[in-house]
Amino acid sequence: MHKFLLALITVIFFTTSFYRIETNETVKAPIQIKKSIENLSLKSLSAAEQIYTSLNFENITKLDPEVFHKAYLGFQNLKKAGKLDADAHLLSICDFSLSSTQKRLWVIDLNEKKILYNSLVAHGKNTGEEFAQKFSNTESSYQSSLGFYITETTYNGSNGYSLKLLGMDTGYNDAALQRAIVMHGADYVSEDFIRSQKRIGRSWGCPAVPRALAEPIINTIKGKNCLFVYYPDADYLSHSKWLKAEEII
Repeated sequence: MHKFLLALITVIFFTTSFYRIETNETVKAPIQIKKSIENLSLKSLSAAEQIYTSLNFENITKLDPEVFHKAYLGFQNLKKAGKLDADAHLLSICDFSLSSTQKRLWVIDLNEKKILYNSLVAHGKNTGEEFAQKFSNTESSYQSSLGFYITETTYNGSNGYSLKLLGMDTGYNDAALQRAIVMHGADYVSEDFIRSQKRIGRSWGCPAVPRALAEPIINTIKGKNCLFVYYPDADYLSHSKWLKAEEII
């Protein structure tokens, strides 16, 4: 009997010794591990992804993340090439893959991770009706031009307060100054025009914006800042030198 009790005690000891006693520390461990993984994931994100995920698109048109990534890559490469100042932090993006009835222009403060403006913007009359389809770098084509631009000085012309644009993509938009492709305000870029025509009006190739927003937008982005006019054109996307280098992480 004595031997049987001894054997039973031994079995009970070994079977219970494998049970883990839950303490506050062991309960907290999975939570702490999860937080560590989340912090590691955040650090591994690229600068572009970190900025994009911080942008607030509530009540405005959402910018496609892939378009933003391309715009940011070109912006960084323009800075590396000395085309933009080292402290430049404003990036304007026009997505001509969207309907002209959508607010497809964004002005973004990259330092503040904030969208300053989201606006309607026109494409050229020979680029398309509601949707942009054809692009040109040719004089009198009345078509929009794709690519990266550096904003220059302002002036008052036939379209009112306007902003000169220097095209940075050879063969795609480098004739912008010669063609007088500028940002300006226009009455045909409006919600009223959309209601009557099911699209906004079209320019002679200029990225025209609503009359009321022309001055504040131009005054914000003038003086050597970056504007990217995007469309999923395979030829342009594969040839632009500003989209070739690896992104800075």
